[in-house]
Amino acid sequence: MPYLRLLRPSQWIKNLFVFAGVVFGRKLTGPDALHSALLALLGFVCLCLVSSVVYIVNDIHDREEDKLHPRKCKRPIASGAVSAGTAAGLAVLLLVVGAGGAWTLDPGFGVVVVAYLVLQALYTFWFKHAVILDVIAIGLGFVLRAVSGAVLVNVEISPWLVLCTFTLCLFMGFSKRRCELNALAENGDPRNGQARQHRRTLAVYTPELLNHMTTLTAGIAIVTFLLYSIDARTIAEFGGGALGRFGSQCLLYTLPIVVYAIFRFTVLVEHGEVDGPTDVVVRDRPFQVAILLWSIAAVLIVYRTEQLHHWVSGLMGH
Repeated sequence: MPYLRLLRPSQWIKNLFVFAGVVFGRKLTGPDALHSALLALLGFVCLCLVSSVVYIVNDIHDREEDKLHPRKCKRPIASGAVSAGTAAGLAVLLLVVGAGGAWTLDPGFGVVVVAYLVLQALYTFWFKHAVILDVIAIGLGFVLRAVSGAVLVNVEISPWLVLCTFTLCLFMGFSKRRCELNALAENGDPRNGQARQHRRTLAVYTPELLNHMTTLTAGIAIVTFLLYSIDARTIAEFGGGALGRFGSQCLLYTLPIVVYAIFRFTVLVEHGEVDGPTDVVVRDRPFQVAILLWSIAAVLIVYRTEQLHHWVSGLMGH
């Protein structure tokens, strides 16, 4: 159905970052757990509607360039399945419902959603055509998603967690550019022909340059994750008191899963097996298993630290 594809529901998975505040703010337990979970869920719905507005506006703006792309040419507007006028009307409706719902849930959440919309507008009309700034804007979009969830349930997010989110999304953003080069290379010169016409920044990005950028941002993301896991606030939240540094150490021990997921992502991108980050999350089973394992471990560490402490102590004979 062209109208459903226009909304890009497969991209809504990106909005799961809104739940970070609920999980790491320890809002899934206690008397307000149901209320916090419901708020986060409604916030997720609002973000999905608003992000679909962004995708529609982007498709309207880029419809001529998308016709040159081997995969994007099949999008509803670029292919002619949906007219630009009809798509614009749908975007206005979604904007009213999504942004209005966000403001109704919480004015602070509404402000962050508006900031997200402004950032995406700047990306569509300006940043998209500026080398490096294009990927920075993508990373900031994910940070705003995570921040919006924290604002909605009234929790404080560690600065290290924000930085980890930002650098991880920089890694995925540069990987996305690599995927675009891979796709255009299949149909000819990836730099001087279709690449320049489809996206001007692809005339500057080269496979070698993007490899350097993905390597650097992946390394920074891993380091910031480590710094988050040993941060004083993390220790106080997940392993303070009589347990000392135990909670923090447990989070640190999930590093092999983090490294595997990032390297698996890199392998798929380098070999041109995926169209972008969302494709990896939706299609690749090993990556999905790694994410599931890390998520389960993180939830256990955040909410069952004492039980883990006693279990480990028993294994060690203490």
